[in-house]
Amino acid sequence: MLNEARMPGTTFTGADFMHDLDISGEPRLRIGSLFSGYGGLDLAVEHVFNATTVWFSELNAPVARVFSHHWPEAPNLGDITAIDWSQVEPVDILIGGFPCQDVSTVGKRAGLAPGTRSGLWAHMAVAIDALQPEWVVIENVRGLLSSPATRPSAEGDNHDRRNPGDASPDGATLRNVEPDPWHLGDYATRPLRALGAVLGDLADLRLDAGWIGLPASLVGAPHQRFRIFALARRTVPHPAGDGLIARWRDSRPGASETRDDCAVAPDHRLRPPRTGWLIEQENRIGDAVVADRRTVQRWGRYADAITRWEHITGRPAQAPALLNDADGPRPAPAFVEWLMGLPTGWVTDSGDLTQNQQITALGNGVLPLQAVSALSLLAA
Repeated sequence: MLNEARMPGTTFTGADFMHDLDISGEPRLRIGSLFSGYGGLDLAVEHVFNATTVWFSELNAPVARVFSHHWPEAPNLGDITAIDWSQVEPVDILIGGFPCQDVSTVGKRAGLAPGTRSGLWAHMAVAIDALQPEWVVIENVRGLLSSPATRPSAEGDNHDRRNPGDASPDGATLRNVEPDPWHLGDYATRPLRALGAVLGDLADLRLDAGWIGLPASLVGAPHQRFRIFALARRTVPHPAGDGLIARWRDSRPGASETRDDCAVAPDHRLRPPRTGWLIEQENRIGDAVVADRRTVQRWGRYADAITRWEHITGRPAQAPALLNDADGPRPAPAFVEWLMGLPTGWVTDSGDLTQNQQITALGNGVLPLQAVSALSLLAA
């Protein structure tokens, strides 16, 4: 279900993702990471682009400790609403999965609007405008396709300047066109769909964007976890001081306090790859596997799905629940970590998180192999 909006004459292919290492052996492209979580999207983008994350922004302190454990050289810029982007190191790729609570189909569907958590997309748009990255990668939930988005009124908006006449002149034969009860485009504050608003903002920012929605089961995971991914690339130079997106510039003045969780100072030594295991996972997708008798006895009707994911991840499924006499069974963080296709201990052995914090981090995270597949399809 690929749906793309491309400027005429512009294309990008898998060849665009092949980048030589610089003289020091470091990947040439730099990633800036927003709403970073445990780094699932970073792993995918580093893998596909042969890049490295140089800074991140994560407000949740326990989850930020997990990220810093795996990217000790990357400082945490903290609260996205308070970052002074003029003081931030430029990057080639800006990535982020902005909060999904207000667009999720299981939430109240407040949508993409000022004051909502999902409305923090506006601050990501400001970062794109300020940093001018070559690439932008976005991840979010399925509700982005159907939730509304409401624009704040920009200074100088004049609703009386819209076309006063009907689109069809008197006497014209009316066609069977989808009705438009919201009068989209007539008013700045009329609702749009959330994904449409995001793609429109990317177009305003002179980025050529494509998007795709796919389930985690497409890469062999034993669950659906449908997600939307967008990949955008700069195609037109951006003149300074354009003022095109002035309506977004409502972030608080001043730079945020940098939460520098670095364990060691950055240097130019060749670091060990973080994503080599993703190559192995990719190579195992589609392999024919058969559940053995012991797996069938343990997992019943889920045996085939469990066996397939065990083969792809290269490690056995963990016990699915923690037993507690007071509260009853609860999801085991190690099992959820396995469901997300992460290496053993990526979250559960990092940052001294409580079990509840681990489950929260894992539930809000990105399945790396799913993101790799989405980016590969978008680049094809």
